[in-house]
Amino acid sequence: MRNLRFVIRYDGTGFAGWQTQPGQRTVQDVFEAAVRAITRQERVRANVSGRTDAGVHAVGQVVNLYSPTAIPADALAKAVNSQLPPDVCVRRCDDVPQSFCANKDAAGKTYRYVICDGRPHDPFLGRYAWHNRQPLDADAMSEGATGLLGRHDFRCFETDWPNRLTSVRTITRCDVRRSGEYVTLDVSADGFLYNMVRAIAGTLVQVGRGAWPPDRVREVVAARDRKLAGPTAPAHGLFKLRVDYPDPWVLPGDEPAWLFPRDPGERPA
Repeated sequence: MRNLRFVIRYDGTGFAGWQTQPGQRTVQDVFEAAVRAITRQERVRANVSGRTDAGVHAVGQVVNLYSPTAIPADALAKAVNSQLPPDVCVRRCDDVPQSFCANKDAAGKTYRYVICDGRPHDPFLGRYAWHNRQPLDADAMSEGATGLLGRHDFRCFETDWPNRLTSVRTITRCDVRRSGEYVTLDVSADGFLYNMVRAIAGTLVQVGRGAWPPDRVREVVAARDRKLAGPTAPAHGLFKLRVDYPDPWVLPGDEPAWLFPRDPGERPA
């Protein structure tokens, strides 16, 4: 029995999230059905690095599953793609040790939230960016984001707290950058709470609009009260960019593709 790791991408618009739900179209169901069709297995159970909610996209989602198939990993990726709908794609597949777990072995994850404050809005990107009619001060948002770095109890950004055994997480990176009419927020952490990145985005937008000073973000974290933070930003602006693993299971260097233009010469996240 082989342990196979897949890196997949999907447009979350037409899905009720990753996890199987009765009567709903989910990424898990679509992906597992494609694997079953190729491997002829009666049962396939994909173990995911972390679930995504309805409408959330993924650039570098990671799953592993066990299969007796003899199809080489590269050929298997192509074969599974032939059974997937256009809004899901296997980027690559490889064999990993039997002990590898996409969820438990993840050392960190990175999400990107995309905001557009251009006027008028761009109808072609309405599915992938939160449109704000008011211009945003990206520098103020970046200053506010520094108050999120480090290890804290982030229950102020968790919907329906408590959802986990602990709401303590470590954010190692929180970058806000502007490129034309787009403002992107990249957040890396050892783990995330339910709706955490979307709540952070909603909070920083309050700063960007000038409604709150940048120092307010640090105060919100210290208060540990969800009511004091900003609104939960819409799901369609959120992308799961990548999942990081320690040696010896580090993924080879397929950096996430550009979601939107950046400054010339800037390296991918």
